[in-house]
Amino acid sequence: MAANRRAELRGRLPDALRLYVLTDRGLARGRDEARIVADAIAGGATAIQLRWKQGPLAEALRVGREVRQVCHAAGVPFIVNDRVDLALALDADGVHVGVDDLPVAETRALVGDRMIVGYSPPTLEAALAAERDGADYLGVGPIYTTGTKADAGAAVGVEHLARIVEAVGIPVVGIGGIDASNASPVVAAGAVGVAVISAVVAADDVEAAARALRQAVEAGLRSRA
Repeated sequence: MAANRRAELRGRLPDALRLYVLTDRGLARGRDEARIVADAIAGGATAIQLRWKQGPLAEALRVGREVRQVCHAAGVPFIVNDRVDLALALDADGVHVGVDDLPVAETRALVGDRMIVGYSPPTLEAALAAERDGADYLGVGPIYTTGTKADAGAAVGVEHLARIVEAVGIPVVGIGGIDASNASPVVAAGAVGVAVISAVVAADDVEAAARALRQAVEAGLRSRA
């Protein structure tokens, strides 16, 4: 199955990226990552990314296996942030890289067609280059001001996202400062969905937060019809 995974996932990426939830141990307040992921999926999350920024890799492998099991039991893609080696070790469905990580072309060469590759382009030109180099989807942001990622930079707004959506032929998700109150305009601008961290992971009720976000995404999709 691994050899054909990329083709299978590419065919359903627009639906699979409707509500893309990224884990964050620092925001989980000691709660179990696998439990948070299960609750997010119950609320409507359609893709999960393991975001591991600190701690031993042995722990990342343990947590990653637990999260992957939850995702696969629900039929939800399991993606790893930044670390191509970790994505391969976990037999993930995808890996997401940014400007400070392994370039898209080298990432694609390493993973082949075993998984999808996502990229966070800082510019329109970088988005086009990533598509040429083998990226399967793009995460554009920060759409709004965010405090979750210290290096996120200034908000780019939905207009910048719309320009990238218009220029590329692969799915685009918006990320950065997105919650249930402002997700709809991101999707209305052309994104297939939204990627969130604190709006779900830091919520007291993870399932309810995910459900509210999913409803906002669906409202944005309806506005484009």
